[in-house]
Amino acid sequence: MQETLSRWLASSAGEYRLAEHPAVHTIGEALLHVPPMPGLMVKNLFLRDEKGRRHFLVIVPFDRRIDVAALGWLLPASKLSMASPERLQRHLGIAPGAVSLFALLHDSTQAVELVLDQAVWDAGHLQAHPLRNTATVLLSHAALVRFLAHTGHVPRILTVPSAPA
Repeated sequence: MQETLSRWLASSAGEYRLAEHPAVHTIGEALLHVPPMPGLMVKNLFLRDEKGRRHFLVIVPFDRRIDVAALGWLLPASKLSMASPERLQRHLGIAPGAVSLFALLHDSTQAVELVLDQAVWDAGHLQAHPLRNTATVLLSHAALVRFLAHTGHVPRILTVPSAPA
């Protein structure tokens, strides 16, 4: 699937930047190892509902703490929680630590619901892992829109509730 993403970036993303770096698994590691780039650094969470029937890829600014219970009320979805690595692999074909919007390439049936925080949607550029956590792509908003059209995912754009600090 890495080749599919590389082809899409080359043919459809327009201008983008790829920065190689050591593997990062957390925001703290990304802040240390990802070279300084413009654009919004984001955090990606793969969540499931109580019965495991609905799955959500939630993308927020990197420094946002999410109130998962309040998000569940907004969606609406009962008792949201982090999905297991097995579910992540099954639905998005990716391992923990490398989750990003680009994993939607693996969701050809649109079984995963995409939730974008309003600040992510409004960003002129954002940063995303290209299906591996050893690189970061800087992507324009226009390229984000083209990518979502390519995958068939329609994002739910909302202000994701913040958890108290």
